[in-house]
Amino acid sequence: MSSPVASSSTSTPFAGSGRVAVVTGASSGIGAATAERLAAEGFSVVLAARRIDRLTELAERIGGRAVQLDVTDPTSVASLAAGLDRVDVLVNNAGGAFDTNPVADADLESWQRTYDVNVLGTVRVTQALLPALRASGAGDLVFVGSTAGLVSYEGGASYTAAKHGVHTLVETLRLELVAEPVRVVEIAPGMVKTEEFSLNRTRSQERADAVYRGVREPLVAADVADCIAWAVTRPHHVNVDLLVVRPRAQAAQHKVARDPE
Repeated sequence: MSSPVASSSTSTPFAGSGRVAVVTGASSGIGAATAERLAAEGFSVVLAARRIDRLTELAERIGGRAVQLDVTDPTSVASLAAGLDRVDVLVNNAGGAFDTNPVADADLESWQRTYDVNVLGTVRVTQALLPALRASGAGDLVFVGSTAGLVSYEGGASYTAAKHGVHTLVETLRLELVAEPVRVVEIAPGMVKTEEFSLNRTRSQERADAVYRGVREPLVAADVADCIAWAVTRPHHVNVDLLVVRPRAQAAQHKVARDPE
């Protein structure tokens, strides 16, 4: 079944009603917030992540469907694709950062995990669901990147390398799919305060809290979900190539206003 093609009028939003959205990494943070927001926009949401208990609770609350998914496992990704009759929107959100080591002290296992989750996992899911997105007649491929994919910084090489990989993947796909009815969108958030991202990276609650200390109103997951929902509800001839979103307190990767303690 194909989605209706949206009107070419820029004043007419492309409604979510009747469209199916798959969100990876939907058990927490930006993924969970995106699933909730898209459900509120009328999408039928498929929530995919490893932690099925969290997924099930959220899916029941928003009227979505929970599917266990490990993006690093080809069999798991194939199972997700086989269980879907229709896909109109794919939000590639699964990812993460897992260390803060300088390159000289690189933990190559951490680098491999970071690349497998952020880059190869994203390619696996995209490859598996692209036929359904094409068949929809008006598909959306959304990638949750990062400002780390645009600028490098000390102690972040494993993550910045992976997110630079995601950024160039998006650019390449947009070139390759330009003649097809599939939009390719990248949302690149800066500082977002979620319950797990910095904790997974620093492995210390104290260090994780320090990332946001003194910052007035860092972004939260719902802010990024709002950007994603806006992008996929534009008329379908409108492609949001790259949307960089930061808190007002963050002018650049290294320039953050903090209140004195």
